[in-house]
Amino acid sequence: MQPRARRLATEGRTLHVHKELFVGGRWVSPSTNDTIEVISPHNLETIGRVPAAGEADVDAAVAAARTSFDSGVWSRLPVDERISVIRRLHDLYVARLDEIVELQCHEIGSPITFSRAVTGPAPVLTLATFLDNAKRVPWEEIRPGVTGLDIIVRREAVGVVAIIVPWNAPQFTLIAKLAPALITGCSVVIKPSPETPLDSNIVAELTAEAGIPEGVVSVLPAGRDVGQYLVSHPGVDKVAFTGSTAAGRRIAAICGEQLKRCSLELGGKSAAIILEDADLAATAAGLEYASLANSGQACIAQTRILAPRSRYDETVEAVAAMMSAQVVGDPFDPNTQIGPMVSARQQQRVNGYIRLGEKEGARLVTGGAHPVTSQERGWYVRPTLFADVDNSMRIAREEIFGPVLVVIPYGDEAEAVRIANDSDYGLAGSVWTSDTDHGIDIGRQIRTGTFSVNQYWLDINAPFGGFKASGIGREMGIEGFNAYIEYKSIAPAPPLPA
Repeated sequence: MQPRARRLATEGRTLHVHKELFVGGRWVSPSTNDTIEVISPHNLETIGRVPAAGEADVDAAVAAARTSFDSGVWSRLPVDERISVIRRLHDLYVARLDEIVELQCHEIGSPITFSRAVTGPAPVLTLATFLDNAKRVPWEEIRPGVTGLDIIVRREAVGVVAIIVPWNAPQFTLIAKLAPALITGCSVVIKPSPETPLDSNIVAELTAEAGIPEGVVSVLPAGRDVGQYLVSHPGVDKVAFTGSTAAGRRIAAICGEQLKRCSLELGGKSAAIILEDADLAATAAGLEYASLANSGQACIAQTRILAPRSRYDETVEAVAAMMSAQVVGDPFDPNTQIGPMVSARQQQRVNGYIRLGEKEGARLVTGGAHPVTSQERGWYVRPTLFADVDNSMRIAREEIFGPVLVVIPYGDEAEAVRIANDSDYGLAGSVWTSDTDHGIDIGRQIRTGTFSVNQYWLDINAPFGGFKASGIGREMGIEGFNAYIEYKSIAPAPPLPA
């Protein structure tokens, strides 16, 4: 299938213009004349335009998904046949990976070096890992029953899935849901964020080219109101969502009232615990990725730095030196380490928290809510570090989602563990020490879904998700299939009496 976007050369740049929506595997005219303008957060120029889906488009997409699922055109195919189709999708995705990476940089403003190293390879690796793990799932097994008769235990697709993804890692979060949903046999309706709809339309093109049957996949760029309509739709069996905790609470409430399945990957306020024996130079260098990756726009960011009082000042100094050295600028410059915030609203939000931190009495060490003088345009924020922070302050408790870190002192390790766990969130965490085994022991005490020693990294072959307000359910690993499965037991009839 040929790309459906018109790429218009205008004033030295490419404009990606879509005039149709991908509904049930076909490109169709939208139900409204509303459009979404996609703006570069770096230079504030328009880089694309897509139709904004309306409620009628949701109805059409869900109806197509419902029909395709109930007919069995995809859901009742042998799993090996579905895997073969998704393997073609993987290969087609790889062939257009450079285009997808570049487009995400335009949409989000992520530094190109980070995108090529992380946000580009991650979806590919996720897709490949799910394909490998699908072979390990016992889709149908025989289990001995207590009566002496064998029971058939089947893993079947949950049905029609609404996939709602955020703007900060649109492809990674999409593929983490799309791959297991499709392999399991679900039909899906994807709602990308209005900030980043262009890359999802490429995925739409690839699903059709791979041979996924009509009706199985739809992509509906839209805002919050249409997203809520999709979540509430009676034809949707399950919602898979990544985004803010506030939105996740609303989705959970709707799904709970309708007894609809949901999985939620939400926010974080993760703690990096620096132990007394840590190499501070290496730790500060490691925190550059663990805390500031994607310009700090990451739910897994280690934004609370817990430092022992015995080494507090030198810890602040080391982290401040690392942050002060960050290169802020054009995301396509390979030297850039911190790009812009995705939107004016996000820039205002982050600067608002910086001003709040000063009002709360925290000490501003570097950065601040001042314009980035090297950038004439764009939604940029200065990398900002606060010291003398108490864990009760809002800058230590609320997710900021930008390049803002706080350093919190602790006395002994028991207090460090208590502070790390004293959070509404429980998504990620790390410990920095010269004793790896001791670091692992610390990790066992932290109430988070993922934890690392002397780094932060989530492994795609292991379950990912959060405790507490960081979400419900797990993605990745073989466990990632569970969110898209219903279990069915079939018992044979007992033998007739002689």
